[in-house]
Amino acid sequence: MPQRVLDKVWRYFDSAGELVGGVEWPITYRAEEAERVRLLREEFGVLAFTSMIYPHKPGMAAWLNGWSAGFAARTDGCLHTSTFFPEPGVAAYVQDALEAGTRVFKSHVQVGSYDPGDPLLDPVWGLLAEADVPVVMHCGSGPAPGKYTGPGPIGRVLARHPRLRLIVAHMGMPEYADFLDLAEAYGSVMLDTTMAFTDFSERLAPFPSGELGRLADLGDRVLFGSDFPNIPYPYIHQLEALERLGLGDAWLRAVCHDNAARLFGPAPGRPSGE
Repeated sequence: MPQRVLDKVWRYFDSAGELVGGVEWPITYRAEEAERVRLLREEFGVLAFTSMIYPHKPGMAAWLNGWSAGFAARTDGCLHTSTFFPEPGVAAYVQDALEAGTRVFKSHVQVGSYDPGDPLLDPVWGLLAEADVPVVMHCGSGPAPGKYTGPGPIGRVLARHPRLRLIVAHMGMPEYADFLDLAEAYGSVMLDTTMAFTDFSERLAPFPSGELGRLADLGDRVLFGSDFPNIPYPYIHQLEALERLGLGDAWLRAVCHDNAARLFGPAPGRPSGE
């Protein structure tokens, strides 16, 4: 994120505000941008990553898109990321972002407090489905529910746009089973592991052990996610949490590398073999 936005986000986490369920949430990697990128590349072995941008009000998305385009251009390994908000002109700037080479969009209906079924967004979903460009969406009701979170609002969007390449952040926490249902119903739906299965999240919203079989079966549509740097534990713990699920090396390899490589292609700034 732009540093001034990230500073505000960190202050919100420090306040244990309503959107984080009033839970104490220490930021483990409160570092400058260059150090955060270094950690990803040199310490954690990350080949590619996205920006984490999302607006909470009108008039903000286009500015964030401009920043993220510049960040991706100067940062090896960062996928060109864009975002949007239900506002007049949204389809036009989403089209501009697609033409500029955006490879992934980010949507946060809890923070943005908007209905993904808003008529202003209907052309956006059509554009993304037609372009087959993924959108990572926080649409589950964790860590605190919003007016438009849960499987219902986004499920109605998928019914209208069944080819939409949706990546459900946080495995849809805490409505895990419902979002697994959506992934089974729509072949274009994927899920990311951000914060799921960690000790922190298991205390608040445990993944139901009875759903592990379905999680294993959907192994080709699960992507590793971390929410770095805004996590209240070491980065490695997310990987440890996935390993202890006991779903096997092939599942882990797919989740941590192969699925994303198939979806996004070669990592930016890296040789095609990486």
